[in-house]
Amino acid sequence: MLLCSIPFEPILFGIKLNIHLILEYLAFFIAFRYYVLIRRKSTDTISSNNRLSIIIGAVFGALFFSRLIAFFENPVLHYAQGWLAILNNKTIMGGLFGGLLGVELAKKIIGEKQSSGDLFTLPIILGIIIGRLGCFLAGIKEFTYGIETTSFLGLNLGDGLQRHPIALYEMLFLGLLFFFVKRLQKEPNRLENGMHFKIFMLSYFSFRFFIEFLKPNTFFVLGLSSIQYLCLICLLYYIKTLRKGIVYARKKLHLL
Repeated sequence: MLLCSIPFEPILFGIKLNIHLILEYLAFFIAFRYYVLIRRKSTDTISSNNRLSIIIGAVFGALFFSRLIAFFENPVLHYAQGWLAILNNKTIMGGLFGGLLGVELAKKIIGEKQSSGDLFTLPIILGIIIGRLGCFLAGIKEFTYGIETTSFLGLNLGDGLQRHPIALYEMLFLGLLFFFVKRLQKEPNRLENGMHFKIFMLSYFSFRFFIEFLKPNTFFVLGLSSIQYLCLICLLYYIKTLRKGIVYARKKLHLL
């Protein structure tokens, strides 16, 4: 039984609070502070100036692609809603992949050759978890809810129907992924630089590809949503890493 009604809209001093927006800003703040803490405790081989350029590239890439991919989730509807709605709609999936492309472009411009993603991995996961809590509390006001279900997992997210609480599924998955990556970072035989971020991207985008089948999407191309196509593009982007992982897994299974 939930301790609060969904959507959760607390009132403070007579003002109804947008808890989703509050947690979204809190996610950015906590994730950035966590990144700063990690960087202080680690030996960053990338200079401060180059790291700043990389962050700027990530921000602009994320801003653009988060809106672009959100638009393609239902282009007919969003086009009819107008430019203000287009600018306000966003998706973390587009933000992540756009941030990745922005980083790679920035690195090419400044001539940085080293992988830069590992320091961002845990802060990004933590930030998404906090943001997804806001999505869950927003209920059906945010398009992160699932289709109707008769299973025991179903929850009333504000419309009186039992739906898959996709935001909670995602929080659980990301929580497990957070501790998995954290454990990998403590292993004495460390992976190659940048591999932790690649593991995160491959894991999260694979998870999102399958979880999209539990969302009430209405706009499809050949049976898949725009998010699912983005997931496939991301997997193709990391195809070399995927092949290495498959070869490594086969060797491990053969030894067993």
